[in-house]
Amino acid sequence: MRLPDRRAVRWAGVALAVALLGAVVVVLAIAPVPATSGPSTAALAGPESAPHSHVAMAASGAPVPVGGLTSTAGGYTFAATGTSPLTFHIQGPDGRPVTRFAVVHEKLLHLIVVRRDLTGYRHVHPVMAPDGTWTVALALPAPGPYRAYADFTALDAAGKQNAVVLGVDLPAGVGSAPAPSPADDLTVSHEGSLTVGVAEPLLFRVTRHGAPVALQPYLGAYGHLTVIRPEDLAYLHIHPEPGLADGAARFWVAAPSTGTFRFFLDYQVDGKVHTAEFIVTVG
Repeated sequence: MRLPDRRAVRWAGVALAVALLGAVVVVLAIAPVPATSGPSTAALAGPESAPHSHVAMAASGAPVPVGGLTSTAGGYTFAATGTSPLTFHIQGPDGRPVTRFAVVHEKLLHLIVVRRDLTGYRHVHPVMAPDGTWTVALALPAPGPYRAYADFTALDAAGKQNAVVLGVDLPAGVGSAPAPSPADDLTVSHEGSLTVGVAEPLLFRVTRHGAPVALQPYLGAYGHLTVIRPEDLAYLHIHPEPGLADGAARFWVAAPSTGTFRFFLDYQVDGKVHTAEFIVTVG
């Protein structure tokens, strides 16, 4: 699959290597978790809605690299400095806070926060001050501990783009709030199967009482799929194709390994952002 965004890391190619000798076929046993609703957000589709992931994909059949395992990577460091609200810096190779970032899917930085037992999830967008201090008031569904992933593309002095995902355990005392209410009787269904190390299409459809529901763009895409591996909290973030496939959002996904994963799908319907959660068994 062609990926026009240079910052995007390929999970998919034009041709699927399904006939690759020795490829491991993955069967998904998916247990959906009731969807939840988030704040209303305007939908502004743009050129960055092209399908891509924020973590590099290996060659077909090879293990897929994952992100968010460390607080430092590629010369950048995720340094949390406060909890109420959450404040942090992204330190550059020179040790100073980075202040130049590229806009990716309408934001300078995407912050994904998950409870370490994966029972809580938030996708939020902090605000950066001129000195490089990021601030966000987190509304989390339950007390921690939590893991936070800073997903961004930094610009160096020459304007070169550096796509990075950093992960850090949040300190105790991060804010909390009641869990969101169910998502307006919406049901998210899944179609497709995966191959370890090979990009395969996964389609997600939304219905209400059995009737199809029209997806709306959210942050420049018809959905945002976050995948977390429980044993090490490895992180993958995937965007779908620019257009819908018969009403469904189509993502190209390569499983990084066998095992159990948690899928979090952010999507928008009727001007409201919701999150559908799936427990996925691979193997």
